[in-house]
Amino acid sequence: MKDTTDKSVRQLHLPVEGMTCAACVSHVEGALRGVRGISSAQVNLATERATVEMHPEVVSLGELVKAPSPRSGRS
Repeated sequence: MKDTTDKSVRQLHLPVEGMTCAACVSHVEGALRGVRGISSAQVNLATERATVEMHPEVVSLGELVKAPSPRSGRS
């Protein structure tokens, strides 16, 4: 049986501040998913945390930090 686990994918748990509603969660998830090298992004409003699966050879942590925030109004 072949191992299909992609060892190049790294999971990060990031703090996200400033979210006040489900629309904010959707905006942040969309912004993170729009970054090249992100394979998945899930944001939790209650814990103010994002779980992101990324390909570190394609995207850096610095690029994720630049993704639009709920308060920035950037899309």
